Amino acid sequence: MADSAPRRRGRGGGGAARRAERTAVKIETAKYIERNIPNFEVLSEEAIQVIEANAETVLAEVGVNFVDNPAALERWRAAGAEVDGERVRIPRGLARKLCETAPSQFTQHARNPEKSVEIGGKNMVLAPIYGPPFVRDAKGGRRYATLDDFQKFVKLGYMSKWLHHSGGTVCEPTDVPVNKRHLDMMLAHMTLSDKPFMGSVTEPSRAQDSIEMCEILFGKEFVRDNTVMTSLININSPMTFDDVMMGALEVYAKHNQACIISPFIVGGAMAPVSVAGTLTQVLAEVLAGVAYSQLIRPGAPVIFGAFVSSIDMNSGAPTFGTPEASLVTYGAGQLARRLGLPFRSAGSFCGSKLPDAQAAYETANSLNMGLLAGVNFQLHSCGWLEGGLVADFEKFVMDADQLGALHGVAKGVPVDEDHQAMDAIREVGPGGHYLGCAHTQANFKTAFWKSDLFDYKPYETWEEEGGRDTYALATNRVEYLLNNYQQPALDPEIKAALDAYVAEKKASMPDAFS
Repeated sequence: MADSAPRRRGRGGGGAARRAERTAVKIETAKYIERNIPNFEVLSEEAIQVIEANAETVLAEVGVNFVDNPAALERWRAAGAEVDGERVRIPRGLARKLCETAPSQFTQHARNPEKSVEIGGKNMVLAPIYGPPFVRDAKGGRRYATLDDFQKFVKLGYMSKWLHHSGGTVCEPTDVPVNKRHLDMMLAHMTLSDKPFMGSVTEPSRAQDSIEMCEILFGKEFVRDNTVMTSLININSPMTFDDVMMGALEVYAKHNQACIISPFIVGGAMAPVSVAGTLTQVLAEVLAGVAYSQLIRPGAPVIFGAFVSSIDMNSGAPTFGTPEASLVTYGAGQLARRLGLPFRSAGSFCGSKLPDAQAAYETANSLNMGLLAGVNFQLHSCGWLEGGLVADFEKFVMDADQLGALHGVAKGVPVDEDHQAMDAIREVGPGGHYLGCAHTQANFKTAFWKSDLFDYKPYETWEEEGGRDTYALATNRVEYLLNNYQQPALDPEIKAALDAYVAEKKASMPDAFS
């Protein structure tokens, strides 16, 4: 899947060939991460048992609300739950029993089979930011997002080697009517990229549109028998399931499409201030949501979600990259594995208004936390700014570059004969150096991960080139990737059918901006 300039052969061509190789545009996607490192676990067996027992108490005694959804209430009543108005109290053990039919791992198919991903087990799939109404870049500053911005982000995601997934609402295209923008977003993911993508969840009818567009792209039979979308179903924490999100979940579960069941936690506001209390609520909410998906269709693929931040008690703003969020994420990973479910959490989280030192520290803390917590699907892996209100172009490429470091750490420490390097140690001996030894010559191209963005030049060279900081380098990187974007091939008949579907759907309803 790599395009490169032809190598010049013959005398004196070695340098030119190497320069061509370095500067050629390569469109490649790394395989999803397969961890060879242990998960970091913070909860003892005793702590897990306490949290699990407390979550069952919450479900049985406090209960959860299913709002404006009489059909959901009837499903729960038939399953053996106590229904009082819109409050559902789930007997101990019932939700956990229903969750047993959910798969521990599943394949999400991409239209390019080489880019399909395995979600669950020791795998980690990286997807971009989701949901912000604003965008920011060096030239235009902070502004409302447009469809053009959305399409540019999809292109950047396609061009980003370490990003495995195209995502969903990478930003909200506010120049398109609310009731029609999902069609343009789906079309962009399907045509501008060949990576896996997410479906719409803002109305059950839009989830159905997503299914029907996938049937055009993949074929009805393939969609019937395979998972081609993973979509985000947020719980209105604390313990409230609204009809819009549950309606989308019902559509996707019925069609065997995957959903992330994710509490939306801001500690101190939507959950207790304590780690153990937050984990109890997270587990109770996920148990109820996953169990409901299995009432719709036993075996429907689902992911245990945990979006976690805390609150600044002075301003009321969410905070990111904090120790408490890390502890909740590590603990939630343990609880997800106990249930045998894939786990979603973490991302390029930060509260900063700019891609500055605060953004870098908080993002690094959050990304590394996700890797160590055993996250299987990491939404918001790149581009997040200002607490998720802004998708930033420069930060998108900064974060996407650093995702390569996660791939490197996840490899662990191989100890096969080549990696033991005993021949190299013998060859060099005391007082020598390894630059010219046979082992180095054989491995130097792949031995170390290297950033495609950061500047490692000597000071004098850096100064001569303008003394550019990382933000300036990222601006250049965005421009380079967009200028060199190459659209992946798509059957013209499928493209025409998708265009016709979108046009017909848009024509069938008046514009609505709320």
